[in-house]
Amino acid sequence: MEKLILEAPVFTIEAALKASELGVDRLELCADFGSGGTTPSAGTLAMLKEQIDIPIFVMIRPRGGDFLYSDQEILAMIKDIELLSLLGADGFVFGALTSKGEIDKESCKRLMEVAGDKSCTFHRAFDMCVSQESALMDLIALGFERILTSGGANDVTIGQDQILKLLDLAKTQISIMPGGGLKPEHVARFRSTGFLQEIHASCKTTRASQCIFRPTSVNLSSDPARFYQHLTIDKELVSTFKATLVQNNFVL
Repeated sequence: MEKLILEAPVFTIEAALKASELGVDRLELCADFGSGGTTPSAGTLAMLKEQIDIPIFVMIRPRGGDFLYSDQEILAMIKDIELLSLLGADGFVFGALTSKGEIDKESCKRLMEVAGDKSCTFHRAFDMCVSQESALMDLIALGFERILTSGGANDVTIGQDQILKLLDLAKTQISIMPGGGLKPEHVARFRSTGFLQEIHASCKTTRASQCIFRPTSVNLSSDPARFYQHLTIDKELVSTFKATLVQNNFVL
C-alpha cells in the first residue's frame, strides 16, 4: 500500500518549521489565517526553502472573500506564480469560479499554463460550486492533480459522505484530498475506498506572545485577544495523525 501523504496548511514561519520538524510530509504555505488563506510573501517562501527540505505548495489567492476574480486579480496571480516559482515553490494551490458557481476554466487554464510542470491543487473553492460532480469533471480535464474539499460542507465530519462519493467518482483520475476539520478517525473510512492518496490537516494551535509590555489604550486588531496569540503547530495532534497512519498500515 502506498504511503498516505499528510499535508498541513501553515500561516507562520514558526508553524512551517515546526511542522517540518514533526514529520509532516508537505506544507501548504499561506498568509492571513482569518480570511482562510492568501498568498504569502516571497521572502517567507525563500527563507523556508533554505531551511526545510519537504515540498512547499504555495497558496495563490490575492484577497479574502469570494473566488470571482477580476482580470487584474488574475494577472496578479500569474505574476505571483512566476515569482514564487523562481524562489522554489514546489506546487501551487488556487481556485477561480464564475459568478454562477462553476469552475472558471479560462482563468484556471491560464494559471496552470504559467505553473508549468508544478503540481496544482484546486482549493476549497470547490466546496462553493453549484455542482461538485460537474466541477470534478472540469478539473480533471484541466489537469489539476488534486482537489482539497470538505465535501461541500462546513467541515469534513458533515461532508464525509459526499467525500466518499467523490473518491469513488474520481478514482485515480485526480486525487480527492479531504480537509477542513479533518480528524484522525476519518482517515480509515476514506482510505477504505482504495482511492485516498493524501489528507490535509491543520494540526494548528496557538501560543501566547512573549511581549511583556502590552498597551491597553491601542488596539491594532478587530480581535485584540488574537493580537497576542501566535499560530503554531500542535505536536500532539501531528503525532496522533502519524500514529493513525502507522496503525492502519498507511505508511511504508
